[in-house]
Amino acid sequence: MPKSSLLCAVALSLAAPFSLSAQAPAPAAPAAAEDARLYAFLDQQFAEELRERPQLATQLGLKEGRDRLDDISDAAALRRLEWRRASVARMKAQFDRAKLSPAAQTNYDIWALELDRAELSYRYRQYAPPFYSFLYSAHARLPDFLINTHTVQDANDMRAYAARVRAIPAVLDEAIAQSRTSDAAGVRAPRFQIERVIAGSKAITTGAPFDEGAPSPLWADAQAKVAKLQSGGKVTEAEAQSLLADTRAALLTLKPAYQRVIAWAEGDLAAAPSGRVGAVSLKGGADYYAAALKLNTTTDLTAEQIHQIGLKEVARIEAEQDALARQAGFKDRIAYYADRERRNPPVPWTDELRAEYLRNANAAIARNRTLLPKYFNQLPQHRMEVVREPSFSEVAGGAAHAAAPSPDGSRPGRVYVHLLGVTSDPSPDATVDLMCHEGVPGHVMQGDIQVRQSVGPKFRQSARYVAFGEGWALYAEALCKEMGAYPDVASDFMRLEAELFRAARLVVDTGIHAKGWTEDQAVDYMVNTGRASPDQGRSEVRRYITLPGQATGYKIGMLKIMEMRRKAERELGPKFDIKGFHDLLIGSGSLPLSIMERQVDEWIAARRKA
Repeated sequence: MPKSSLLCAVALSLAAPFSLSAQAPAPAAPAAAEDARLYAFLDQQFAEELRERPQLATQLGLKEGRDRLDDISDAAALRRLEWRRASVARMKAQFDRAKLSPAAQTNYDIWALELDRAELSYRYRQYAPPFYSFLYSAHARLPDFLINTHTVQDANDMRAYAARVRAIPAVLDEAIAQSRTSDAAGVRAPRFQIERVIAGSKAITTGAPFDEGAPSPLWADAQAKVAKLQSGGKVTEAEAQSLLADTRAALLTLKPAYQRVIAWAEGDLAAAPSGRVGAVSLKGGADYYAAALKLNTTTDLTAEQIHQIGLKEVARIEAEQDALARQAGFKDRIAYYADRERRNPPVPWTDELRAEYLRNANAAIARNRTLLPKYFNQLPQHRMEVVREPSFSEVAGGAAHAAAPSPDGSRPGRVYVHLLGVTSDPSPDATVDLMCHEGVPGHVMQGDIQVRQSVGPKFRQSARYVAFGEGWALYAEALCKEMGAYPDVASDFMRLEAELFRAARLVVDTGIHAKGWTEDQAVDYMVNTGRASPDQGRSEVRRYITLPGQATGYKIGMLKIMEMRRKAERELGPKFDIKGFHDLLIGSGSLPLSIMERQVDEWIAARRKA
């Protein structure tokens, strides 16, 4: 479970792994032997790390520690940091970087870099207590992990599920203690987030087995998982009933724990801030925000530089929209928007509209998969699906997100969408761009390729950098136009609208955290310039407030990827290979942008000589 909003930016999670197939030719024998020795060392180190991070092990499809949750205490965080310091020191003492191949040097550099990032996260941990994040608050992430990540393939997996349920109260109590420490330091979650913690905690513990209502989210999930075991012949009826009884008893321990969370939150409401709640409002907040930008963009760009990049990108995209609107017979984008809004007034989500949206979204992913072979050699193999966000974490206008498939494909790759509140456009056009980003060729495709590769050190299967991963997903949206995924002006306009939305994020995130914008100022900008709906604008701004810097990684990463593609096309001319370029990016694993740039330069040099 991500322990904080800042740590979420650097937490190890599923991403495309390192693959020698996307790199230069295999190293010469002396380097190959040294590479193998380094990788054995790194694999042993990563195995040690996974023993301290059982939830990451589960995410990677491993059984080790499946009955435990991560220790989120400060003592555990310091223990992990000290271990990483010692690990990097051992690596530098035992290996001469100059004797490694370029591919192995990349892994050497990233293992060392992870220490620098861990140092920053630990230094600013009090700025990101466990209930602070709009996306990753502890009260919701634990149930979400059990429902969507803890797969159950046999009776022992279900017993481990119950054991993890029993471990939740201790984690929640630690989260409360850390939140009180941050409160005392003047770092309080905004009022809207405290209210969300209260509402979400009540939703998790409402319904059976806590009362006479319909099954609560975790109980419904447990029943479904046991029923699947029974129908698959994995357990007898008697064993199924025993597993359910054990899980039910475990779930009943949650009620008091969540009541303690609610009591803390209700006690915090009176002092919870509203309005101007960015990092700039906190003591030492400017330094914290600079660290957050560094972690999320993997660059040294300042808040002011990012703000100006955002403004320039907004202007560029609006000009492209004007041109596209004129192509469709309108004076400009404003006239186009007015016509679309007249034809598509906001309507409440209904079950019928939700079903239609999910059909369209799943169809878009399936269609995109058929377009891949002209642009990629490495193709996804596992099943993918678009599903609705769980009820306890769903919010009106909430951001979609993706999860990679399990390594064996038993858990499909998924895109989670929020279908609450109102919608102004549930048509197929509205789904294409989002599915390019979250699904294919975006996040789920990255994860699918990741879980099926094994070349290189295992830690690269989980190292994730926001600017690379989200930059790739934004690049995937633009690539979808080349692939022919946008069949008409309407869908292409939606693509530009989505890109405009991401550019506006650069302006808003830096506005909130470096320039002192209020929540309402930020929402107004997202609605009037970023073209978000009111619900979406509010939800997004609250996400940016509680995850400083995370929203900036998207566009910064995309711009760097597009810059490197233009450079490769320019320098290679007819030798440029679009499939090879994409395989280099998606098969090289998640990378800091500087290392990605270095690898593309090496690829260009190798192709030039070919």
